[in-house]
Amino acid sequence: MVELEAILLVWGVRDEVLKKLPVEGYWLYGEYDFIAKVEFADENELKEFSLRLTRLVGRGKFKLFPVKLSSSTLKNSAENYQIDGIIENNVFYVL
Repeated sequence: MVELEAILLVWGVRDEVLKKLPVEGYWLYGEYDFIAKVEFADENELKEFSLRLTRLVGRGKFKLFPVKLSSSTLKNSAENYQIDGIIENNVFYVL
């Protein structure tokens, strides 16, 4: 089950680097060079991906925007007193 989804934006890198990206997505022409939806099992996997991407494209040339957390992740956080008032089967989006 996917726990976390994010949108990946990459800019300011050459085509040779874009071909090496470890995800499938879309090449863009304009302010951004690449966009993709990426899925992670947990925050640690997202952090590892971010570090790997930093080594590949460089610091400050990409942004990961988390857009969805599963309700089970939020429920577990609520049980650990990090988030209060979570209702099961809710999906929270960051706009």
